Amino acid sequence: MPGIVVIGSQWGDEGKGKAVDALGEQVDYVVRYSGGNNAGHTVVVGGEKFIMHLLPAGILNRNATTVIGNGVVIDLEVLAHEIDGLTSRGVDVQHPLISANAHIIAPYHQTLDKVTERFAGKKRIGTTGRGIGPTYSDKVNRVGLRMADLLDAELLHDKVTASLEQKNQVLVKIFNRREINADLVTEQLLKHADRVRPYIVDAARLLNDALDDEKVVLFEGAQAHHLDVDHGTYPFVTSSNPTAGGACTGTGVGPTRIDRVIGIAKAYTTRVGEGPFPTELLDADGDKLRADGGEFGATTGRPRRCGWFDAPVVEVASKVNGCTDIFLTKLDVLTGWKQIPVCVGYDINGTHSDIYPMTQPELQAAKPVYELLPGWDEDISGARSFADLPATCQAYVKRLEELIGCRISGIGVGPGREQVVMINDLV
Repeated sequence: MPGIVVIGSQWGDEGKGKAVDALGEQVDYVVRYSGGNNAGHTVVVGGEKFIMHLLPAGILNRNATTVIGNGVVIDLEVLAHEIDGLTSRGVDVQHPLISANAHIIAPYHQTLDKVTERFAGKKRIGTTGRGIGPTYSDKVNRVGLRMADLLDAELLHDKVTASLEQKNQVLVKIFNRREINADLVTEQLLKHADRVRPYIVDAARLLNDALDDEKVVLFEGAQAHHLDVDHGTYPFVTSSNPTAGGACTGTGVGPTRIDRVIGIAKAYTTRVGEGPFPTELLDADGDKLRADGGEFGATTGRPRRCGWFDAPVVEVASKVNGCTDIFLTKLDVLTGWKQIPVCVGYDINGTHSDIYPMTQPELQAAKPVYELLPGWDEDISGARSFADLPATCQAYVKRLEELIGCRISGIGVGPGREQVVMINDLV
């Protein structure tokens, strides 16, 4: 039975939560494998909107067991708040199970994130200030805190003390901030120990055993390909690997166990934060896309930058991640446009290119080359088969499929769980 990875093919906010939720009834496990609460997945069920920042989007499907993998960094306060929030709304939260090797976001990580962004000024990355980058830095520097450390109070205190020795020097001498007390931090973290202890597991063994037992495991990505620390628009990226390969390192499941990679792509393009964005619209068209699509960050509330569909952006993501399928979201938002531009290449300093630029200067200089496709006026929110879509809408989807070199197997035609057109089975 398959291991399935769901990844974002643009700069995030493509609607991965909706896709995961739509597939949730057909899978046995939903596993979050990267990022932290700098990501938000929005799911609409029965007219109710649910926003998850750390909990896998599959938490709303009773048939699926949810797992937070070792590649995720966890803010314990946020996790507790999310579980309480779902419980108060009548959701029976019996998990997620949490990898013992997942790293913990401590209060000092958030402090460092905020002061370094302010210090950077115009060179800031545009982080959410939630401590994600500093937590991953500690992980790589081998001074991080892991979920298993909550099970040993003395060990946890020793690790917090060691981590703060250098950080306090930086905070006081460079940023003119007060020292952070190790005893207080340890106390703040341990107050959650009893609550999360039953959830902490050897996630790698759990998931491999599940695959051995022919269970269907869906690996849920956060952020997207072009925010990947290795493959994204560096340095305007996240601090982890949301690409398909991150599903393996972020859970402990080998690459031979992945059968399908589903790339999620919005029918236009959005981005939050700083960084290059060739098709960005700084005009009334961009404002209309933002308003019609409700393009405001699920985590930060920041208005998203909006632009037309950029085919080379999705094509390279499909190639690098080995996508077998694309799930196209928010196609309904484009209803009413007489013509819809699609970026098919770039003019880079007078030279035409059909492929995504290799270097940062090339990407900064890239000017989109558009192909105009006819739009449609019909309401498509009730469509449930490809044949239900207007002819020009079908042509738009088929042209995108040609440009990105990967089949489009599912289409989102509205925010609801049921507002999906399935062309090919994804499980």
